[in-house]
Amino acid sequence: MQDPETGVRVQNQKILVTSVPHAMTGSDVLQWIVQRLWISNLEAQNLGNFIVKYGYIYPLQDPKNLILKPDGSLYRFQTPYFWPTQQWPAEDTDYAIYLTKRNIKKKGILEEHEKENYNFLNKKINYKWDFVIMQAKEQYRTGKERNKADRYALDCQEKAYWLVHRCPPGMNNVLDYGLDRVTNPNEVQVNQKQTITAVKKEIMYYQQALLRSTVKSSVSLGGIVRYSEQFSSNDALMSGCLPSNPWVTDDTQFWDLNAKLVEIPTKMRVERWAINFSELIRDPKGRQSFQYFLKKEFSGENLGFWEACEDLKYGDQSKVKEKAEEIYKLFLAPGARRWINIDGKTMDITVKGLRHPHRYVLDAAQTHIYMLMKKDSYARYLKSPIYKEMLAKAIEPQGTTKRSSSLPFMRRHLRSSPSPVVLRQLEEEAKAREAANTVDITQVMSKLDRRSQLRKELPPK
Repeated sequence: MQDPETGVRVQNQKILVTSVPHAMTGSDVLQWIVQRLWISNLEAQNLGNFIVKYGYIYPLQDPKNLILKPDGSLYRFQTPYFWPTQQWPAEDTDYAIYLTKRNIKKKGILEEHEKENYNFLNKKINYKWDFVIMQAKEQYRTGKERNKADRYALDCQEKAYWLVHRCPPGMNNVLDYGLDRVTNPNEVQVNQKQTITAVKKEIMYYQQALLRSTVKSSVSLGGIVRYSEQFSSNDALMSGCLPSNPWVTDDTQFWDLNAKLVEIPTKMRVERWAINFSELIRDPKGRQSFQYFLKKEFSGENLGFWEACEDLKYGDQSKVKEKAEEIYKLFLAPGARRWINIDGKTMDITVKGLRHPHRYVLDAAQTHIYMLMKKDSYARYLKSPIYKEMLAKAIEPQGTTKRSSSLPFMRRHLRSSPSPVVLRQLEEEAKAREAANTVDITQVMSKLDRRSQLRKELPPK
């Protein structure tokens, strides 16, 4: 994006009477994302919001609002030193210097959360507070010597950095959510101060994590081998694909047979649903068949709730609050139209988390419903006439192209290579036969005749 030739177009932009260099508009950023990644405007807007929220681009006109506006709002690229991928820890000393500098600049007028952090850091690192004040005054003096445009851009850059790494109350901290979560986000509330009970609970969590039994490497490797053997027939690189590989041939029948919601799926695809529940629920066609089965059992709302939770997790961040309220009214509220049955403890956690909704606010309820479908409904589905009929009607495509060395990904029988010892023996036998074939038998016989005649002519000893 920062490439001078193929990146986003940057130029000097005016903000009131200040001319800021190397600035770009939000519409230019969105247009570049759409053209380069070949995605829709909605996907580009979502990706652009993430780029701003993680601090790779910072706004110049509204630094407190970390979203990408699809208009003429101005933005700049953040310095690579401050990127989250650098994984530099945001230290308390640096934050204290920033707050002290703002306190000097604003003459003591800070926001409420900044005042709380300022007072807290003053007590925590009081032993080096003189150093903090000295650094803040020096940075403030150095900043005043810069020209107006650079001073304005650097202020916005610094403010955006601390908005990401010291998130104000009421805003979602993007650095705290993701695959590396170690605590339940449903139990964390905004503006909640750490208490002795919360610290004890966290210590207990880590103690339990340390006491978990570890798995032997041999057991792990055995599991990997069993998984590979089970799914080897579904691997297009190892076993090829039927009827042919559409990437190396002009036949697109493979894509047609394996479309998301094809009318009649392939037999291999239907058999894969019986491997485990995650394979069934991951496949759109499998979910459609499973939903039809659940409706016959009058429990179709379970799968509907699971799909709504998935949409909440991976949908638009700006609509999280609206979607969470809709899901609660449709599935969880008393007298809801598609009410689901969950235990009281899970309901309490969910209702408590919905006061401050986020992407993972329904994780506990979704996990409960998932395990309910896996342990109860899934086994009956595999024995039901719906699945058996689907398996009987499934298509079993045949190969449509001849095997050829130029098409390496055709379905073929894999054989292990022969032993090097066997190859060496075969090579030596071939050399011996070749040597035997090249010898002239008449010359050998004449040599033997001459030797026998010489022996007769020699006198006896």
